[in-house]
Amino acid sequence: MARADAQSATQGVPIPSDQSSRAACEKTFKPSTGQPGKDVVWVPTNDALVTRMLDMAKVTKNDLVYDLGAGDGKIAIAAAKQFGARAVGVEYNPDMARLAQCLVRAEGVADKVRVIQGDIFETDFSDASVLTLYLLPELNLRLRPIILKMKPGTRVVSHSFLMDNWQPDESTVSGDGSAYLWIVPADAKGKWTFKQQRGKDRFDVELVQTFQKLNGTAGPGKKPLTEGELRGTQIAMTFSEGDVHTRLKGELKGNRIEAEVTRNDQTSTYIGTRR
Repeated sequence: MARADAQSATQGVPIPSDQSSRAACEKTFKPSTGQPGKDVVWVPTNDALVTRMLDMAKVTKNDLVYDLGAGDGKIAIAAAKQFGARAVGVEYNPDMARLAQCLVRAEGVADKVRVIQGDIFETDFSDASVLTLYLLPELNLRLRPIILKMKPGTRVVSHSFLMDNWQPDESTVSGDGSAYLWIVPADAKGKWTFKQQRGKDRFDVELVQTFQKLNGTAGPGKKPLTEGELRGTQIAMTFSEGDVHTRLKGELKGNRIEAEVTRNDQTSTYIGTRR
């Protein structure tokens, strides 16, 4: 957990050129657990939980990981060393940022990782495919509107703290600590018409969305959905019209859904368009 002040200080901090090991880096500045910051205190995430968080997010070499409140850069460094990802740490405390930059070099990942000294609320992290957090509930909540505007499918992992009534898609708790995963959902709300690609069947659905959860009605009788959920751009729902039971799984692309729909025991491709 690292400092997350709301006052801007986005300039870079130079990396000392004569430091090549953790011990050497810490000669200039060595943080202590519980040291105070403006909004939080610094508490390092243990190594096992760092790995578990990145595993939960299914980080790969194709990802760009942003760690907000990067502290000594542990999560960003692990993303590069263990998963081959590119990573950016954002840390407000200048001394901590300088230490993290030194450790990036010491760990041999300067080609994949950079740490910037700045304010997480004034940093553009919209290009991240994975976001990691170890802040506080009120800071997570302040970040939530920004996160929800990120690209659908972006994975967000938080150590210890939730995001109020936005329930996580996954959670894991062990002796190492708790971690929570959210996948930024696409916008699915509205009225949709689904047409069978090779056939004449069609049905209408009206969706009401609360984060990744979907409610609404379907069919001419406007029967309520029995299940509805988004996982990024992946959409799934079920409903019944009389004796016809429908299960839909597909991908949302803007105002179009490409889906496999099972009506009773017959499965075929449908295209949904938002009206």
